Amino acid sequence: MIDEYIYKNHKKLRYGFTTGTCAAAAAKAAARMLLTGRLVDTVSIDTPKGISVTLPLHDAALDNTNAACSSVCAVEKDAGDDADCTDGILIYASVRFSANAGISIDGGEGIGRVTRSGLEQPVGSAAINSVPRAMIKKEVAAELAAADHEGGVEVVIFAPAGTEIAKKTFNPRLGIEGGISILGTSGIVEPMSEAAIVDTIRLEISQKKSLGYEPLLLSPGNYGQNFMLENLNIDLERSVKCSNFIGEALDIALELGFKRLLFVGHIGKLIKVAAGVMNTHSRMADARLETLCACALLAGADTGTALKILGCTTTDEALFAVAEADILAPAMKIALDKILEHMRRRTENQIQIEVVMFSNVHGVLAMSDGAQSCMEQISKQCKGEA
Repeated sequence: MIDEYIYKNHKKLRYGFTTGTCAAAAAKAAARMLLTGRLVDTVSIDTPKGISVTLPLHDAALDNTNAACSSVCAVEKDAGDDADCTDGILIYASVRFSANAGISIDGGEGIGRVTRSGLEQPVGSAAINSVPRAMIKKEVAAELAAADHEGGVEVVIFAPAGTEIAKKTFNPRLGIEGGISILGTSGIVEPMSEAAIVDTIRLEISQKKSLGYEPLLLSPGNYGQNFMLENLNIDLERSVKCSNFIGEALDIALELGFKRLLFVGHIGKLIKVAAGVMNTHSRMADARLETLCACALLAGADTGTALKILGCTTTDEALFAVAEADILAPAMKIALDKILEHMRRRTENQIQIEVVMFSNVHGVLAMSDGAQSCMEQISKQCKGEA
């Protein structure tokens, strides 16, 4: 357990440590046992974030019955107060002497294998990202140096529970099969970390780029993806869910060189973008009804309609008031134009951005001029026709 905390949203939250830290710590301990011939109870490492951790070991064992010799131990993942599906999983490392020089690192049972391009590791490699690999190599190299051992060793990271747990992660969607990934850039899990979410979005968008999926298809959440599947006949594998991080997703698309982008979203999220809000979490900003009211007024709504809109709880409900005033189409056109203006400004007008805005109750509310063409192209790609 890490005795380090952060305060967020007026709460005291405890840090955890990543699967990468677990793998590096287990590899360090296993290397020490192999080189000294003695079992180890705990191990200490420095994380890239600068926080030192001392971790207890599980299932430590040493096998001197063959010429290669080997050792194994595990570290339990602790996600702190940001528990995820890997919290509590045992990450194992086995280390054995090798006839080859240097330190080789691979994944075993429960560690995923990369099957698609566009991910951090090449196709066929174990899903052990570069920072954890560097951590493992650094810690094992230190043990080799301390023991004056000049020969090579083989390190295998495995997690028996990883095969089942991976089904609850993004791995199957990303083309990482057979287990979990060994991740982490800082070695530390920061509770309620937005950076971790954005990293996942970046990974998905990068993969779509490598697969040649253009236009890029974005949606904030499940509403958008379900709408695409049910109404537009678009395979969900083709889209990236960007959650509330619309601005960051647009930034990543620009950075990676996309030229066309189709954004499909519920009015509850997109009406905020019409006001220039690029992080649509309610904690950041919530002027849905006020913005919808402004669009309605610009479309000719009277004071009574404006008051009805502002008295509603949801945008779906407020749309009834807009429709009753017979200004739904022009109001949605005004909202759409503002959404496009802010999105295109965010991407420096270097991406052709198209938008489909819908309501769960009222269906498609507005669609930009090039949206239909984007949808047709995406549909063809899904069918393997383009």
